[in-house]
Amino acid sequence: MTEHKKPTWYAPLFDSLYALYASHPDSYHVPGHKYGKSLASVPGLPDHALHSFRTVMEMDVTELSMTDDLHAPSGIIEEAQHLAAATFGAERTFFLVGGSTAGNLAMILAACEPDDLILVQRNTHKSVLNGLKLSGARAVFLMPERDSDYGLDAVPSLAVVERALQQYPEAKALFLTNPSYYGLSVNLAPYADLVHRYGKMLLVDEAHGAHYGLHSAFPQSALQAGADAVVQSTHKTLLALTMGAMLHIQGERINQDAIADALRMIQSSSPSYPIMASLDITRAMIDGYGSDMFERGLAASMAFQQWVSEQGSIGLIRKTTYGTQLDPLRVLIYDRTGSLTGFELQRRLETFGIYAEMADSRYVVLLLGIGASIEEVERLQQALSLIMVEVESNDCANGTRMEYKPVSLQGSLSEPVKFNRIGANRLNPSGTERIPLNDAEGRYAAETVIPYPPGIPLLYEGERISAHAITMITQLVADGARCQGAVDPSMRTIAVSADR
Repeated sequence: MTEHKKPTWYAPLFDSLYALYASHPDSYHVPGHKYGKSLASVPGLPDHALHSFRTVMEMDVTELSMTDDLHAPSGIIEEAQHLAAATFGAERTFFLVGGSTAGNLAMILAACEPDDLILVQRNTHKSVLNGLKLSGARAVFLMPERDSDYGLDAVPSLAVVERALQQYPEAKALFLTNPSYYGLSVNLAPYADLVHRYGKMLLVDEAHGAHYGLHSAFPQSALQAGADAVVQSTHKTLLALTMGAMLHIQGERINQDAIADALRMIQSSSPSYPIMASLDITRAMIDGYGSDMFERGLAASMAFQQWVSEQGSIGLIRKTTYGTQLDPLRVLIYDRTGSLTGFELQRRLETFGIYAEMADSRYVVLLLGIGASIEEVERLQQALSLIMVEVESNDCANGTRMEYKPVSLQGSLSEPVKFNRIGANRLNPSGTERIPLNDAEGRYAAETVIPYPPGIPLLYEGERISAHAITMITQLVADGARCQGAVDPSMRTIAVSADR
């Protein structure tokens, strides 16, 4: 039996909030629940609601003399951020209470003025699009490298990045997303070397890789690879509350003051202390337990992957063809028989009380996480076994099979796309028209199409619509994806610019 070391606990933000509550203070300040005490005055409040909410509210305070200020830290928040920077290998770390979304916005606002150009990986999160809108910047989108066997995308190739740097020397930075929502990542060190050789910044959305670099089984983190600014969703793969994230920066290429100014603009002036405390607790646990805290989840993941590999009808991605790394805590499965789309397999799992991270036309993404247990995995295996028995029985009866044909957009570099805070469709409705999607090839989109999940924009406002984009949109909607940004949820029609 492995003996785990006992952590040396030090979490200045959390400890101070707990000490404040334990002193039984009288609150004459916001928030109005007064450390949860006000709940008792609500007549008829169910006991479970009282106990559940009050536990969180005990540490839900405001900026007091001893609780510091996130936007001008000089006490316990400043110390907690310094400790986090040391743990994750940054020169400076900012706590985020608006998720990685806030960090992505801040990176772009700090890097770009209106009309500046930035190189952006095509399969990026919608928050990056919103950052471009707020900054008024222009973007050149770089197509990601695609795995030919599984149809999954990672970052653009080094050749595509260098071509973009040569073609657009005025670009301020390169913005990459690594790992992808599917857990695919690449070693970013060559990208950092290349971008820095051209005198540019490397900005990385590492939302799904907050645990990277913390165990030998995990890929290297973007900071370890040399990125200038990195956003991590601490709540996604570590232990923070939802919306708890961190923005790490290093080096002299990124303007630290510009980052701080941007965060003051986009984050609440009343930040959540429970969220910040959870970031502090997460860092303290990493410092105390080290890589040991990931062993349980890794063991459960390995056991599940071994079980899947022994099944005939369930597919599992264990390696890719172009050198990407896979997150061992994020498992991709699919129906090898071709009878169920990923969306359908996800819905069937939910009938067993099992909820996956996401699904698409083929895959179901299972985030096992650091706390996954063998018992949980066994319940998952039982559910999958029952689902596939039913599928195989129905297939024998009707002989149906689907052929999976991944489609993607063509062209390694887009034309520069200009972003405005108010979309063309709203700014000048008379300058747009709505036409059938199938007739839109060659026209310029007047709305953005974002299949969700994973929230990656497929078509940007102001971008020329290709035949491949039409094919992909049609396929995803038919398979059950929901498209944000578009007025017509059926995607039978799309808004385009009337004058071109």
